[in-house]
Amino acid sequence: MNNMTKSVRSVAPEMTVGDLYRLFATDNYDAYPVVRDDVVVGFVTKLDALKVFACTTDHILPHYDDRMGTTVDEIMSCEVISVEPDTSLQRVLQLMVAHRLKSLPVIDKYHHLLGIIAREDVMRALARCTKRQTPPLVPCETVRCLRLV
Repeated sequence: MNNMTKSVRSVAPEMTVGDLYRLFATDNYDAYPVVRDDVVVGFVTKLDALKVFACTTDHILPHYDDRMGTTVDEIMSCEVISVEPDTSLQRVLQLMVAHRLKSLPVIDKYHHLLGIIAREDVMRALARCTKRQTPPLVPCETVRCLRLV
């Protein structure tokens, strides 16, 4: 069973905030993995993109055009909380709750992006598992049902 989304859009570290805003508007995603040379190097969220417009002590209003030219590598989080394909959904959910995340990139041991797992993916997988439960579910079957892949 496959619980992650494999077709994932990622962004380059050199992308501008202006281009990132356009992607957020068209895709309606909350975050993107940041990829350089096929390796995940960061994660950027809508909140990260909004932070560039926060007022600073030396300026009352940030210069809009200047801030739209900010690049993703200036605002992304380099400490990426991610999971591997064999991570259980219980662990995924634990990470999401602990770090207040809406989605996590799924990467292999070489940090290549394989997919993304979002809250909605976890909810769908749990719903599928509970539908199968007529008698009490055998623990090994639960584990199989709640894997990412």
